[in-house]
Amino acid sequence: MKKIILLILITVMAAGMGYPAARAEGHPVTLPLRFDYYYTYEMVVEALQLLHRKFPGFTRLEVVGHSEEDRAIYALTLHNPATGNDLDKPGIYVDGNIHGNEIQATEVCLYLADYLLHQYTRLDSIRELVDQKVFYIIPSVNVDGRAHFFEDATAAGGGNRGLRRPKDDDRDGLFDEDFSDDLDGDGNICQMRKYVPGQGDFKLHPDDPRLLVRVKPGERGDYLRLGSEGIDNDGDGRVNEDEEGYVDPNRNWGYDWAPNYVQQGAGDYPFSGVGLKGIARFIRKHPNICMAWAFHNTGGLIVRGPSTEAQGEYAPGDLRVYDYLGEQSERIIPGYRYVIGFKDMYSTYGDFGEWMMMINGAYTFIGELFIRSQETFQTRQEEREETRTAGEEEERSMWDWTADLEHLQFNDHLAHGSLFREWKEYDHPTYGKIEIGGWIKFSSRMPHPFMLRDLVHRNASAVIHSAEQTPEVTMEIFEKKKLESGLTRVRVRLRNSGVIPTMSHHARGKKLYPQDILKVEGPRARVIAGGRLLDPYRDTVQYKEHRPHLQFLVVDGFDKIELQFLISGKGPVTFSYHSRVARDRQQKVQL
Repeated sequence: MKKIILLILITVMAAGMGYPAARAEGHPVTLPLRFDYYYTYEMVVEALQLLHRKFPGFTRLEVVGHSEEDRAIYALTLHNPATGNDLDKPGIYVDGNIHGNEIQATEVCLYLADYLLHQYTRLDSIRELVDQKVFYIIPSVNVDGRAHFFEDATAAGGGNRGLRRPKDDDRDGLFDEDFSDDLDGDGNICQMRKYVPGQGDFKLHPDDPRLLVRVKPGERGDYLRLGSEGIDNDGDGRVNEDEEGYVDPNRNWGYDWAPNYVQQGAGDYPFSGVGLKGIARFIRKHPNICMAWAFHNTGGLIVRGPSTEAQGEYAPGDLRVYDYLGEQSERIIPGYRYVIGFKDMYSTYGDFGEWMMMINGAYTFIGELFIRSQETFQTRQEEREETRTAGEEEERSMWDWTADLEHLQFNDHLAHGSLFREWKEYDHPTYGKIEIGGWIKFSSRMPHPFMLRDLVHRNASAVIHSAEQTPEVTMEIFEKKKLESGLTRVRVRLRNSGVIPTMSHHARGKKLYPQDILKVEGPRARVIAGGRLLDPYRDTVQYKEHRPHLQFLVVDGFDKIELQFLISGKGPVTFSYHSRVARDRQQKVQL
């Protein structure tokens, strides 16, 4: 019994630390899913399979493609088929982990799926959402990167970001031959430093010798920083210069792509990533997608396009939608900022979000999840004193390194030493006696597991809110009046209660796909005239010249459209509304 209790305690502690060995210690994947540790690629697959087995009536699980290393990329379709086919409902696409080291993005996707399914019978708002909408969720886009992040020794904040497509980074005719090396065998790629009295560019931090700070001009330091753990594997005089082939999966989409000399990681051509082609095919097969979220890992940002200044600003009507959703998301996720990609971050070409908006007409946000400043160890007075002028901030970043010092205090007092490896001596074949230590791979750009649940719930709630704002169009026949000459005047109102229109303004301008259709037909009736009702009191109508029984239209967000038809004949007449991204409606009247 004591051995069993000890094993359980070890397992729980490992899970709480967010170690990749949580499953190896015997921790099973169970439902509801837990979010106090991170899921390996295999655990992600198992979690999706468990959700599908428990909720087979609400989910469809399929492999949409395979990666460069032949790992399966899974998509979970989530809705209530009893209320209609998924393609007949507004679609919300959600993915994460497009960069392999941005692992918490997957956790947001898993939490969203788990929450919607388990709360369906408990919360009326969730039941209504799952009944009326459909979610397409791909928790991990870069499955190879995720797998290697957990399986391999990796540096804090780096490694396994791109696709595993071999690349000769150092142009020596060899491919991916000089990776970082876990010299001390602790499962992490930490940092190397060397003590060189009076000959270095760095010195020990006066408040904590675990940190190095750069000396000021004219000073002499005692340490050299030698970079990440590693040796010269290919004998070319450089260390760690040719790691995994780098194609950035968020620079490889088929809109506004630019080659590598414009931006690193572009790949040879758009969609050269094999898994990305599968995901793109999946999205194109679901033209009902009108809203998308793609989760990345750090910054505390809700990002919209344009991704480059040269594209120009979005249409004013689309900006109104983005602003409404972005500002509401800021309220849902305190500390996050709603920003413009190229303006507030940097330019990106071949960007997923722009491909979704500009090619598919779907409003898209990029969620940059983690906020480093939340890893605090400060009194209220210290927090107030940290507010400085821009010049002081620059001085601090160069010489003070207060942020790293506070991160160490967070590590010591809240993570209890789990995020930092103490420095230990090592005999390096090139550098001689050095020290290896520093931050582990779970220490950077992701929250400690005790902070994870709040992050995933708030971001999933932002997705839920935007899903609630997808087009929800109702149809009302609000007048039927007999006129002279055997005519009947019928007035129809289409009202959209969501902020998202049934066709984005960009999609209308570029004619990306057909507008909505309102069709009027009856076996013994004929539409003589039909068109937009501009003023019901003065009977002002913009009649359509040809085929008046077919009306092409778009219902804007929080708006309505009223139409008027003059119909001759008798008997039943059916009004059928069809939209690419809103649910179809139908009503009948008797003439």
